[in-house]
Amino acid sequence: MKESRYFYVPDAAKQKELPSDEAMHATRVLRLKEGDEIFLMDGDGSYFRAMITIAATHHCYYEILEHMPQQPQWEGHFHIAIAPTKMLERMEWLVEKATEVGVDEFSFLNCAFSERRIVKISRLEKIAVSAVKQSHKAWLPKLNDMEAFKMFVTRPISGRKYIAHCYEEIPRVNLFDELQMTSDDKNVTVMIGPEGDFSIEEVKLALENGYLSVDLGKSRLRTETAGLAALMMMQLSQK
Repeated sequence: MKESRYFYVPDAAKQKELPSDEAMHATRVLRLKEGDEIFLMDGDGSYFRAMITIAATHHCYYEILEHMPQQPQWEGHFHIAIAPTKMLERMEWLVEKATEVGVDEFSFLNCAFSERRIVKISRLEKIAVSAVKQSHKAWLPKLNDMEAFKMFVTRPISGRKYIAHCYEEIPRVNLFDELQMTSDDKNVTVMIGPEGDFSIEEVKLALENGYLSVDLGKSRLRTETAGLAALMMMQLSQK
């Protein structure tokens, strides 16, 4: 059985041609030709079965044969708000793995102890697109630009909100235990701090703005590991 080929095409239903990078992959790497069947992903909840009509070196045109709307694989909206690590490769790893597992939104926080205060969203978006195609996810996660911690924590966000930190003097509950409690609101936001953790003033500000203080277990985790662990807890709490 021939392997299905998936391509990311925003607004696929309104287009007739693959984006240039996808076209080059289709024609030069995969050597697809006129008449070959492909699948398109619009990143907004739909697949499309399509047929290649023209395959050139830098262009690949298609005709849609079938619209295949998808059902969400989890309930609610999963949002990871995280302070980027000094080594950007670690954030790239997180975006890739979290997208494969299933996440709706990333926010990047500029915190008191942050060692990185700039992120290249365009680079992270490319990694997310690749992970969406690899894992056959119908929705592309939203990636927000870097935002000051105070701006993020004080703006309205719907759903259940948590801040994970390591301060023993501030009472915490286990995130997974908390998520397993019955709740009609399936929207979840979890904040993860930088390598040096949030400042204690940031944790207190979060609590004042409706965030619940949580831990992620007994182990002390790296920033990107903590982000993925929190997401896994969100996913597993629905099983």
